[in-house]
Amino acid sequence: MMTIDKITQILEEWAPLDYAEDFDNVGLLVGDKNDEVKGILITHDCLAEVVDEAIEKKCNLIVCFHPIIFKGLQKLSGNSHVEQAVNKAIKNDIAIYAVHTALDNQVHGVSFGLSQALGLVHTSTLLPKENTIKKLNFYIPKQQAQEVQNALFSVGAGSIGHYDECSFSSEGKGSFRPLENSNPYVGKSGERHIEDEVQIQMLFQKHVESKVIDELISNHPYEEVAYEISSLSNVNQNIGMGKIGKLPKGMKVDAFLKFVKDQLGTPVLRHSKIGVKTIERVAVLGGSGSFAIHVAKKKKADAYITADLKYHDFFEGDNDFLLIDAGHYETEQHTKKLIHDYLTEKIPNFAILLSALDTNPINYI
Repeated sequence: MMTIDKITQILEEWAPLDYAEDFDNVGLLVGDKNDEVKGILITHDCLAEVVDEAIEKKCNLIVCFHPIIFKGLQKLSGNSHVEQAVNKAIKNDIAIYAVHTALDNQVHGVSFGLSQALGLVHTSTLLPKENTIKKLNFYIPKQQAQEVQNALFSVGAGSIGHYDECSFSSEGKGSFRPLENSNPYVGKSGERHIEDEVQIQMLFQKHVESKVIDELISNHPYEEVAYEISSLSNVNQNIGMGKIGKLPKGMKVDAFLKFVKDQLGTPVLRHSKIGVKTIERVAVLGGSGSFAIHVAKKKKADAYITADLKYHDFFEGDNDFLLIDAGHYETEQHTKKLIHDYLTEKIPNFAILLSALDTNPINYI
């Protein structure tokens, strides 16, 4: 039986909720995790019309990008579009799960989809996250070191960028004295014991911490496991918002603006004063991205494409830097397909449908 809990575990292997921003509201918003899933509908926004579509298509789980419940709900009287959607979902036993900034910060998430749509190459994370890498340091009898190392590798410890099974080991002598009521693996109660031990250090990403600790304790032979975990301030190139890369071939500004407009299918672009002559290096961040303007400039982008820029933001554009507001929905529109393609690959032969509704609330004239 495919339960909501199993589906959410699959999603969270891809976009761990640990990396969602503090202000966000992600995960299972409506529904019981133990319910059986009959069909999944993927949408950008979960509106009442989308719930109707889920009912029609016999899908009882909606996976959306934006959370329909963002701030605390104080009532469910149906007076707002949020209350209407949630009410309808509850009445029809339809669960709602939101990914939002957990997917924003995924290396192949929102901005990856945008960079692909624009054909950017040699991309890297624009705004890598800090404080998402941890270090495990523990001591173990020499004979069991390899076995426990392998167990930790299997749950994601020792992964650094494009490498895995990374660790550092040093040999030494460990001492301990088992006290009354202890059940020592080696040594005798009341006597100090000296053991040939190995000190092992390895890095891991914070979302696998509980798995790492469980695996260490369940596989370690000692009754009391000596270990420590520390947080590192190293930036994590695999976690963070935005992308920066290069166009396969430089473009004149007018041609580039038309290219962006065509590729994203937006009828209107807002942009800063044109000063730069050729666009080669491009930074992107799907959705609201004014907070990363200075980062894009610092990383020598010729142009930065994002959305929801305010009047004063455009003054940041200058002779070497073009700012483009291509629309919130337009810069995130590829996200729905990313979610659909990921789930379809992980759960083949299961009813996973793309919503046919355009939920963009902005209209143009």
